[in-house]
Amino acid sequence: MKILTGKEIQIADCKTIERQDIDSLELMERAAESIAQWICNNVEQDKDLLFFVGKGNNGGDGLAIARMLSNVGYRCGVYIPASASDSSDEFKINLERLPEVVSVIGNDELDINEDSVIIDTLLGSGLKGDVREPMISIIELINSLGCRVISIDLPSGMKCEFSNNEEQIIHADTTLTIEAPKLAMLLTEAGECCGKIEVISIDLDQEYIAKSKSPYYYITPDDIASIVLPRKKFGYKNQFGHTLLICGSVGMSGAAILATSAALRSGCGLVTTHIPKEERFALHASCPPAMVSLDDEQCFSTLPEDIDKYSSIVVGCGLGKSNLTAEALSMLLQSYDRPMVIDADAINIIASNQKLLSLIPENSILTPHLGELKRLQEWSSEEDKLIKIAKLAKKIKCYIIVKGAHSAIFTPEGAVLFNPSGCPGMAKAGCGDILAGLLGGLVARGYSSLHSAMLGVYIHGVAGEKAQDYYGVESMNSSDIIDFLAEAMVEL
Repeated sequence: MKILTGKEIQIADCKTIERQDIDSLELMERAAESIAQWICNNVEQDKDLLFFVGKGNNGGDGLAIARMLSNVGYRCGVYIPASASDSSDEFKINLERLPEVVSVIGNDELDINEDSVIIDTLLGSGLKGDVREPMISIIELINSLGCRVISIDLPSGMKCEFSNNEEQIIHADTTLTIEAPKLAMLLTEAGECCGKIEVISIDLDQEYIAKSKSPYYYITPDDIASIVLPRKKFGYKNQFGHTLLICGSVGMSGAAILATSAALRSGCGLVTTHIPKEERFALHASCPPAMVSLDDEQCFSTLPEDIDKYSSIVVGCGLGKSNLTAEALSMLLQSYDRPMVIDADAINIIASNQKLLSLIPENSILTPHLGELKRLQEWSSEEDKLIKIAKLAKKIKCYIIVKGAHSAIFTPEGAVLFNPSGCPGMAKAGCGDILAGLLGGLVARGYSSLHSAMLGVYIHGVAGEKAQDYYGVESMNSSDIIDFLAEAMVEL
């Protein structure tokens, strides 16, 4: 699903009106119907709905939604904070269409029950510049109420891309975004304001969207389902790949165990883990199906034998950054020419000696969290980060997965794919080790690096959601994710 800029969204609306031979009011009705249907399916009818509507087309959407929901039995009120005299034509028409049962509330009548559901249609995707009064005060009021808030298209006060200020944005519980998420929703700068993101399709012109030059995409469940490989009935283990995990050091065997456990759930045929020999007992006990390759030192210091027999290699989880390990990593990068998964301390070693970047095999997958990424590449803003990481991925001809909410996959071709799955409970030690092991197994299984990255972050996120549902956001830990990887895979 392609993510458009604010300007491109406006053009897509115009192209839809032109090519589908409809007017803007009909397109607004189409959007309102889809949003009203979602609200019917997700909000109890005994809740009071209070619509905060601006004077533009986003407010026109709100008025149309209020009319439709009122017609099916919801108690709806509409608060219009500004004069409607200079409002859009669509706003004026929808204001006239409001049934009498929908109360239009003035400033003196604004008395909000804490059980009310607020529908935010104040400001839309056309916002430019800073938010001004009276909108700042209204946004502050809504954020202070403690009511459930549903924002339409994007939370009011949010710009579609960059330069967002959380203090001037409504903090929604759910954002019903039209056709595709806006880029700002997926970035750390203000993405927290969106709550849960639900995409509402209104059949905008797909020809224009396909031709758009936006490099940003949002992964969908259909995208994932379309890339899943079949498994042959008469296949045997060697046909499904052999991954090698070079992970762990003395006192850090947990990282190796987590990565190995995830690789064993990936579908690949064979898993071998290279660890210091004194850590082997924990691995044998935790992961009986995995084979081991032993290092005589207390860290990664020598390459396993016959390195070319492995279909993929994962390196970095719990590795440490000793001089011996740095030398061994350099040897590994020079000795293996197929895609690797590079994580954690392997990334830190490369960041401290960036000459190693040129040795990374093409189409490898790097999986830094924000701290590790910052060591690889500095940036000054969200926009600068996207530009610089995209350039780095092109330069080294590799895939870079920037982990976090909506983990972003930067491709060597310049595209950036955002993942929809995952949850706050995954911000725990060890989650990255699980992702690395899963990715290595998928590469060995026969997926391309791109498809491995897409499938890996998606399954990892879904398993995390299931773990959070079961154990709770605070109490879940990374090892719980492994228990749900199989369930996430089965759903595909």
